[in-house]
Amino acid sequence: MYVYMLIFIISLVREIKADEGESDGVYIVYMGAAANSRDNHDLLLTSLATRDRNPIVHNYQNSFLGFAARLTKKEAKDMEQKPGVVSVFPDPVLQLHTTRSWDFLKYQTEVEKEFTPNEGSNAPSDIIIGVLDTGIWPESESFGDEGFGPVPSKWKGTCMQGREFTSSHCNRKIIGARFYRTFGDYNTPRDMVGHGTHVASTAAGNTVSNASYYGLAMGSAKGGFPGARIAMYRVCGARGCLGSVILKAFDDAIADGVDVLSLSLGSSAAYGPNFHRDPIAIGSFHATEKGISVVSSAGNDGPRRSSVVNVAPWINTVAATSIDRDFQADIILGDKTVVKGGGINFAQINKSPTYKLVYGDSAKRDSIIYRERDARNCIPRALDINKVKGNIVLCEHQDGMYSVKQKHRRIKRLGALGMILVSDDARGVASSSGVFPMATVSEDEGSKVISYAKTARNPVATILPSVSMTGYKPAPVVAYFSARGPSFATKAILKPDVAAPGVAILASWPDKDSVATLAGKNPPQFYIISGTSMACPHISGLTAMIKSQNPDWSPSAIKSAMMTTASQTNNVKKPITTNSGSIATPYDFGAGQVASSPLQPGLIYETEIVDYLHFLCNIGYNLYKIKRISSTLPPKFSCPNNSSVNSVSNLNYPSIAVSRFTEKERRVTRTVTNIDGEATTYTVSVEAPKGLKVEVRPSTLEFTERNKKQTYEVIFKSSGKLERDNFGAITWSNGKYRVRSPFVVTK
Repeated sequence: MYVYMLIFIISLVREIKADEGESDGVYIVYMGAAANSRDNHDLLLTSLATRDRNPIVHNYQNSFLGFAARLTKKEAKDMEQKPGVVSVFPDPVLQLHTTRSWDFLKYQTEVEKEFTPNEGSNAPSDIIIGVLDTGIWPESESFGDEGFGPVPSKWKGTCMQGREFTSSHCNRKIIGARFYRTFGDYNTPRDMVGHGTHVASTAAGNTVSNASYYGLAMGSAKGGFPGARIAMYRVCGARGCLGSVILKAFDDAIADGVDVLSLSLGSSAAYGPNFHRDPIAIGSFHATEKGISVVSSAGNDGPRRSSVVNVAPWINTVAATSIDRDFQADIILGDKTVVKGGGINFAQINKSPTYKLVYGDSAKRDSIIYRERDARNCIPRALDINKVKGNIVLCEHQDGMYSVKQKHRRIKRLGALGMILVSDDARGVASSSGVFPMATVSEDEGSKVISYAKTARNPVATILPSVSMTGYKPAPVVAYFSARGPSFATKAILKPDVAAPGVAILASWPDKDSVATLAGKNPPQFYIISGTSMACPHISGLTAMIKSQNPDWSPSAIKSAMMTTASQTNNVKKPITTNSGSIATPYDFGAGQVASSPLQPGLIYETEIVDYLHFLCNIGYNLYKIKRISSTLPPKFSCPNNSSVNSVSNLNYPSIAVSRFTEKERRVTRTVTNIDGEATTYTVSVEAPKGLKVEVRPSTLEFTERNKKQTYEVIFKSSGKLERDNFGAITWSNGKYRVRSPFVVTK
């Protein structure tokens, strides 16, 4: 008996050590959508289910096949060789890309003077926007269902019950709600973070009068298409979003019957997976196959080059811009100078400059670890509490290591009375400091404060509470945080696609959130935040509106309409710029700032599913994988013999990108469809940079009632020394419509 027990203990120890050496992790096993893969899918699930502990985490079986399971590295590697498997990859963690904006878009639309909005354009419809986010706060006034008819018969989804959420919280506006186990799991569709509520109301919230954040940004808050229904899929917690959960939500949403999917989340810029290892690229491809438009944020890792994410060509990728509203928090110095600052604060201090102003480097902690530069930039732990306490601290922001929030929290913890931060980037994006007196200033304005703090015998100042100002110029401006192109996956697809408001956007917020609530005040029902997360639902709402007006339009037609009618001009009739003042390029904002409905595209670039399959051929996917991926593969489909990365430029996309341009000449083709229905002739005009000759053949396109499609060729020739990136545009016009496509040629 003792011997058997000893053997058992030894074997158990060995098993434990083996587990420690190769512990299970969650892997996603993607098997595409081919009908003949279902048997393989079922066999793999059956083999895994025989274990003592079922390792299956999620099963994908509605719109595409696969599963997420706990596997060892060896098991995952072996799984890749199984019949029907397209890819196996570790479960990634993705991140959230965290009123007046719609009025501003209408103001910016060039056709606005000739257009009287149809009051019925926002009427309740059967269009459904699926939102993958942190959940929803159903009590918000933005989500009332007054005036809405019965839930659309096409809806096949559900309203899951969970913590503080019952089926009665769904209505004829919020017609569905699902939740999935993720970080900080709450087992509820209810939004405990705020992000999902903000996004959903920006996309489809009802019009709410007198909305504001404690009086700031007062006005009517409304979504892009208030007539849309909402289906919420809670895939994220405060710490992120699991890729396996996102894929499960895609699988459910496609089967549920949504028309548009909105994802204000994605990977970081450093994480650039192949498309068959990217949960958003995978899910969105299968959604597009079913005619569902997918809109995603471009990411918040700008202004770094090649930081844009969600770059699959079947996704509408959205950059962020400012609107013509500014939150001003002025600073008054002891010499009566008024410096215009920004940010959101509800300061309750004396409006006269009676508070000591301390420049960071003069409050340095007595330590050899920290330099004067650290103190000047208010690096956490670099400042002396005794020199900071009770004073207004002046900080620079040139270290690039710590965020504005981190510095604000540290300064506040040290007992400072207030804070002035010098930063062009921070000045362009209003953040809230609550009742703590804080203002951000540009480097130009900040130089005045620094000079005063250094030269005055007893420098004093005060910070006034914020006020919101409209009519701010210039606007829009591309936000510094908005991720930039070119695409990490292939430079032959121009990303981002379009830009929309994403700076200081007012939208609905959970009324139990302590972060947004000021001390002694009732919780706010609206909050102001920034990010490409906020830009994305603007496009999602507009997509839903266009779909309601043009139910037969495909996702690519809708995206084409937005891109070819986008604006490149700000509210002072000059080219849109970036936060640094440079003229924005397509790598900053794609085709430009989206115009509000109604769009008048005239011509559209229709991208068929087979075009996307040829795209996969051109970036190196073999026929075996492509046959597994697509559910709509033509019977005799094959990859062209001349498939190459350069051929990607011929994808029938509304923009043109030519990469690795080392030869003398490169030719690219495009096909346009006349959707106006009338016989007409379009003439081309070209904006070409120095050193590049651009010829379009033919130079005119003639459409008849029977012949609605025309193909043209663009010939790029080097006529001199080219820059690294060479931007321009091709515009077709018939006197009624103007159809513009940006291009970039890179060496």
